[in-house]
Amino acid sequence: MLEYRIFHLNDFTLQHGATLRGAVLAYQTYGELAPDRGNAILYPTWYSGRHTDNEWLIGPGMTLDPSRYFIIVPNMLGNGLSSSPSNTAPPYDRARFPHVTMYDNVAAQHRLVTEQFGIERLALVTGWSMGAGQTYQWAVSHPDMVARIAPFCGSSRTSVHNQVFLEGVKSALTADAAFNGGWYERQPMTGLRAAARVYAGWGFSQAFYWQHLYQRLGHTSLEDFLIGFWEGFFLDDRDANNLLTMLWTWQHADVGLTPGFGGDTVAALSSIKARALVMPAEKDLYFPPEDEVWAVGHMPNAELRVIPGVWGHFAGHGSNPDDTRFIDQGLRELMSA
Repeated sequence: MLEYRIFHLNDFTLQHGATLRGAVLAYQTYGELAPDRGNAILYPTWYSGRHTDNEWLIGPGMTLDPSRYFIIVPNMLGNGLSSSPSNTAPPYDRARFPHVTMYDNVAAQHRLVTEQFGIERLALVTGWSMGAGQTYQWAVSHPDMVARIAPFCGSSRTSVHNQVFLEGVKSALTADAAFNGGWYERQPMTGLRAAARVYAGWGFSQAFYWQHLYQRLGHTSLEDFLIGFWEGFFLDDRDANNLLTMLWTWQHADVGLTPGFGGDTVAALSSIKARALVMPAEKDLYFPPEDEVWAVGHMPNAELRVIPGVWGHFAGHGSNPDDTRFIDQGLRELMSA
């Protein structure tokens, strides 16, 4: 059983107008909040991930050291712990769960940070993949509250190419007859396995597969990796409607859609006041470095630092010690700046 805490959002109105009644935000904390509340770090979760999946970057001797910082890891709306299709009562249960944006996630997290802990300023917001998207959103939604940001292997706006990839995942999940328009009685296992196979061609780079680096993860063959890692990943207590909810959030992510910017992503990026270290991965097929070169070019106080190597998007997953050290070192330099 996962250990976590619950913050009650109560009646929480989303950006597109629906109100989740009795909404909750699941979270976990690491370390102690300083008396002046000046040591708080926010570290959001990623697509299908939960707070425990972020713990690889937290620990003694690392930059995110609980003996020094108070680290809050909020679970995304839709991930099965926070309000999601799988745990929400009618009429917004299962296939009727409303659309959730990055802005909504950050709005919920802002309430947690301010109402539960009385925090007025965050020393750092950081995150991987969709966690990086929430990091950008924090810096746009609350520019005076965030001192530093370090998004890694993620983006401020989901590219068209990335949206196409997600269409493949969506189609795989929904094509299973057992899916039944989202009103299934049991998980659509065929669809979940198919989605895993779609994901497998994107999560790691061509060079990763060419070099058979899945063997470093303990897999004895390609098929063993596809089943043991990827299918195991999607079948590990994942719910199809939850995955589709988070997929919609990812697919429609754009800080330019923050109220007040009218869809102008450049204006939103230009409004960021936080000192930023942006770390894309060299061979990330979802969020290639050139996308983040564009974003950093519109941010007033940002540095781009590319994670070298062939692990692609999963450079930010904690799977490879070299990439973990690179990210941790970047965070260390940012926090000491």
